[in-house]
Amino acid sequence: MQLVLCDDNLILCEALAVALQPRGHTVLAITTTPADGIAAVADLRPDACLLDLRFPGQVTGLAAIPTLRKQHPRTAVVILSGVTDPAIAMQVLEAGVAGFIRKDQNITQIAEALDVIDSGGLVLDAVRANPAKSSMARQTGEHPPYELTAREKEVLRRITTGQGTAQMSREMNIATSTLRSYVKNVLFKLGAHTRLQAAALATREGLLHDASYVTRGPYACTAGESIPHQT
Repeated sequence: MQLVLCDDNLILCEALAVALQPRGHTVLAITTTPADGIAAVADLRPDACLLDLRFPGQVTGLAAIPTLRKQHPRTAVVILSGVTDPAIAMQVLEAGVAGFIRKDQNITQIAEALDVIDSGGLVLDAVRANPAKSSMARQTGEHPPYELTAREKEVLRRITTGQGTAQMSREMNIATSTLRSYVKNVLFKLGAHTRLQAAALATREGLLHDASYVTRGPYACTAGESIPHQT
């Protein structure tokens, strides 16, 4: 991928540029403010812009996402940040980023995440639920209960790990049409329109901390399969 890095930490950016090069990702420009990042994307038309969330002063990376998405829809916006606050992660997710990668990941993990994004996937490695908060919210009636069958729970778990229809159908030993029906049921019961929304909601509500929902590693969903009519 061809990349523009936008982070006020120049040392980090320069090191990342050097490390990503042999892994198939070329950094076209390093910028230190969201405004400069937007300008570089406009000039260079990269495949992706790696954007931090925190900058000196009142400017935030979050504020730059709508502009990048609207003016440069062919450039994927990927957050690379030390922020792991679930509320902020959800804001970023809802803004339409192609990925959220934590800065504490090693270079191999970052490169692999970029490979997933390059192939049309979504990597949400910073979204983490707060089980205690989610449990309290359900007790107070803030969110409705989610009555999923065991089979539907298994489908949801597989959605959050990034499995597509074909893989789920094969590994669960069920017909594709049956699998799609399960997915539709999961989306309906969670009030989600896409698989990505279902994965995000399950994470935010702490559903993945139930034994039936346990997943490992970053959450990834195939972007093409998040379209409602493909379920």
